[in-house]
Amino acid sequence: MLSSPNVKINLGLNIKTRRSDGYHELETLFLPYDGICDGLEIEPAQSLEFVPSANVTWDNDLTLRAYRLLKEDFPDLPAVRIRLDKKAPVGAGLGSGSSDCAFTLVMLNELFDLGLEQKELAGYASRLGSDCPFFVYNRPMFGRGRGEILSPYDIDLSAYRIEVSVPDGISVSTREAYAGVVPAAWDTPLEEALKAPVNEWKNLIFNDFEKSVFAAHPQIAALKQSFYDRGAVYAAMSGSGSACFGIFEK
Repeated sequence: MLSSPNVKINLGLNIKTRRSDGYHELETLFLPYDGICDGLEIEPAQSLEFVPSANVTWDNDLTLRAYRLLKEDFPDLPAVRIRLDKKAPVGAGLGSGSSDCAFTLVMLNELFDLGLEQKELAGYASRLGSDCPFFVYNRPMFGRGRGEILSPYDIDLSAYRIEVSVPDGISVSTREAYAGVVPAAWDTPLEEALKAPVNEWKNLIFNDFEKSVFAAHPQIAALKQSFYDRGAVYAAMSGSGSACFGIFEK
């Protein structure tokens, strides 16, 4: 079975408070973006095997963690060979590892007829990462909590095109981004701001990570500005960076 795990962008990312468990309460709108995708193949095998592309450098890959998580509850789950052709950048705020993880859960469920509903798959995904559940649904979703509490969100951007760019040689770890973020209270709640015309979003919708990340990595701030210089009606950093995106009228 083959699939193409896509990435995501965040429309707005408001950090509400820091929780007692060390996580942060946030609000964001997740949007799937299929302009950047990995290649993922899963097939039955004699023993569990992970075959990464040359640019995959981590040992404990999320796809294997996803398999082992299902194996705990489905002990008869057959061994598989997982091939990952990594094209999406890591440390860019695009959720590429989370996407691979979620697609693995969905593919195993289909391949071996496990009978899990989307909500159940999202529950497994939430144990692997805060934004993993989004990729199970892979449609516009409003996220709360750590990002794992999701609600479907209808948004029509058919009159616009989205471009995503990642600065060469720059990545931002989640740890780095959260270490510098300061919760902010904006005048307009994100859900309300998203209802405004897109050409008004520049003054209404914000990513709270930008302030500290831009200070540490001015190249990312310059990348965001470059979208506006080219005529974008809205531009922002995605997630915790380093990728930025621009929304342009068609």
